[in-house]
Amino acid sequence: MTAITKEFLQNCTELFQSRMKGASRRIVICAGTGCVANGSLDVFHTLEQKIKELGIDVQVLLQYEDGKPAGKPDFTRLSKSGCQGFCQQGPLLSITPDGILYTNVKVTDVDEIVETSIKNRGVVERLLYVDRQNKNKKCTSQKDIPFYQQQHRLTLKACGVFEPEDIYEYIANGGYEAARRAWTEMTPETVCDEIDVSGLRGRGGGGFPTGKKWKFALKEKNDTKYVICNADEGDPGAFMDRSVMEGNPHCVLEGMMIAARGIGATAGYIYVRLEYPLAVQRVRKAVADAEKLGILGDDLFGTGKPFRIHVMEGAGAFVCGEETALIASIEGDRGMPKPKPPFPAQSGLWGKPTVINNVETLAAVPYIISEGAKEYRKVGTEGSPGTKTFALTGHVVNTGLIEVPFGATLRKIIFDIGGGVIDQQGNIANDYFKAVQIGGPSGGCLTEEHLDLPLDFDSLKTVGAMVGSGGLVVMNKGTCMIQMARFFMQFTQNESCGKCLLCREGTKQMLALLDDIIAGNGTQETLDLLDQVAKTVSKGSLCALGKTAPNPVLSTIRNFRAELDAHVFQKRCPAGQCKSLAKPEILADKCKGCTACSKKCPVEAISGERKLPHRIDPEKCIKCGECARTCKFGAVIGV
Repeated sequence: MTAITKEFLQNCTELFQSRMKGASRRIVICAGTGCVANGSLDVFHTLEQKIKELGIDVQVLLQYEDGKPAGKPDFTRLSKSGCQGFCQQGPLLSITPDGILYTNVKVTDVDEIVETSIKNRGVVERLLYVDRQNKNKKCTSQKDIPFYQQQHRLTLKACGVFEPEDIYEYIANGGYEAARRAWTEMTPETVCDEIDVSGLRGRGGGGFPTGKKWKFALKEKNDTKYVICNADEGDPGAFMDRSVMEGNPHCVLEGMMIAARGIGATAGYIYVRLEYPLAVQRVRKAVADAEKLGILGDDLFGTGKPFRIHVMEGAGAFVCGEETALIASIEGDRGMPKPKPPFPAQSGLWGKPTVINNVETLAAVPYIISEGAKEYRKVGTEGSPGTKTFALTGHVVNTGLIEVPFGATLRKIIFDIGGGVIDQQGNIANDYFKAVQIGGPSGGCLTEEHLDLPLDFDSLKTVGAMVGSGGLVVMNKGTCMIQMARFFMQFTQNESCGKCLLCREGTKQMLALLDDIIAGNGTQETLDLLDQVAKTVSKGSLCALGKTAPNPVLSTIRNFRAELDAHVFQKRCPAGQCKSLAKPEILADKCKGCTACSKKCPVEAISGERKLPHRIDPEKCIKCGECARTCKFGAVIGV
């Protein structure tokens, strides 16, 4: 096997460049999970076929084997990428060097794209993104779109550009050079010091300093140590780690290799949930390709030291995001947390010192080693350097995957990057903003008064929230916050492993109390008990799942007390979403007196003369909703 030297990596770079030398244009189609679900692979294959029909040489997978010819002059490179982030507008198709980004591309658009853009170098204007906040301006390229303009894409920089299954393209863009440096030019101590000085903190939710965690493991005297990549991303609505693995799997492997050098590990595990089949496929291929080239194996960079990476699929238990539960799962046991200490850095996988970092944390490591800790600290805040990826979803114009420096505000994310808040009909209505749930089921809700709060690990703690893994769910005034708290409580109650009494029974009781409030059976005692149980579960649970499970409840009590009181004391849901609290009514100004609703009512609760407004008898109404479904004028509410 050829030693992996600086010259070897340079040769790989030159090989890639030689294969791309004749490419007159490159077409990149987003093949992240979201776009694939919307048919991007069908677009890909149809486009390949249509370009060939024009007689244009199109290359999909570049050939690097000895004796294989380089690309012919003036060929078109057609490749896939990972998630490009702009999920609301997918499938996405970009053409370089023309600087064109097409949105919402369908198979039926391919003929026009080929004729206009491939054959004649023109632009299909109807497929360009339209900026609704700027007089419906059409944006030709990615750099023209506010969604991208306002971001700082560091971890995600390559995800929407590289062919994720081409190791040579990764190397040609500086890939594995940081790992080579760490293994051949740095000591374990200097590797850990550089990460420590950078201020990199764990992106999985806890925010623990990565360098300090590595140093704890480095101190342990043991010939066998492990590095684990926690890719068990289980938060509802979160897809940051999945997107990095799908779009740039080699940066995760390189981060693990650098971590291995820092602590003296000989093997690594990527623990990824099996619900991520595309991520699993691309990570496995990345590992196989790295082993084939000798980058992973028994002699890393000529040092004589081994490091191999194993990919393990988890069953999708949310609790396995917790370190000790994840370790138990890898060992073949049921994923249940264990008391700490000892911490995994002291006694982890099979009793050996183990470092566990999540995908996003490890993906940032090569940049720090390559560019230096000082350069990394130029972005973000003093206590939270660098960037953070967020999955932006909910009542916002542009949902998708974003990356911003720590310290960015919710206002910037929601109204600048996200394009503003939408109402129930999908119209921009920024004054309709109500709240944003941050940190998933372990986080909390932030309100309008928090829009200018800098988002970082420390500032969020002051308002009872947390960064978490990076989910951001925007909600408008049509959202019932009690139902939102119930949604997350239902999730954590289902996902509780049941090991400790407080979490097992406490989440069940909180869920029952919220059900009472939503059903109109809440009292002052219900509110007092809900607060007491939430604080007790938070204080006494064994692991982070239980300790943070009450956060959505506590943040609702803290930030939406008036809405809670309306449910309990007025028996009214201000958002009109709780069916049991809704008063059935026919709006007189909308009712045409057509009698359609009264004819459909199974209990004869509706009365009124023809061509005059009707009324509903609330004592008879069973809230079956048949009248609302029948009414063509939207006159029936509260059923």
